[in-house]
Amino acid sequence: MAELDAGDLYYRIHCQKRAAVDDGYGNTVGDFETQFTVRAAYRHLRGGETVIASRLENKHPVLITVRASAQTRQISADWRLVDARDGTEWAVRDVTHETDRQWIALLCESGVAA
Repeated sequence: MAELDAGDLYYRIHCQKRAAVDDGYGNTVGDFETQFTVRAAYRHLRGGETVIASRLENKHPVLITVRASAQTRQISADWRLVDARDGTEWAVRDVTHETDRQWIALLCESGVAA
């Protein structure tokens, strides 16, 4: 991964997970609730067959990098991220803890159900 520093964390994102609410039938349902807000860097993915196929289906894959902390280490594939500026919603598809233990890379996709 390319070297990042604090200046690259240009965007603010709300990290949200679904609230666990029992519907009375044994199912857990609920809306997404913001757990915390952090700074992030975006890297839009280009090229490759899967990326081009996703774009044809109106999906937008992006790699969102956040600083590793006790909060961000909680993020998993059932969370979603929301851009604080424009409200773009990103479904988290994969979480990769970088080997330097300083950054967490989140493979996300917009235009899909979370």
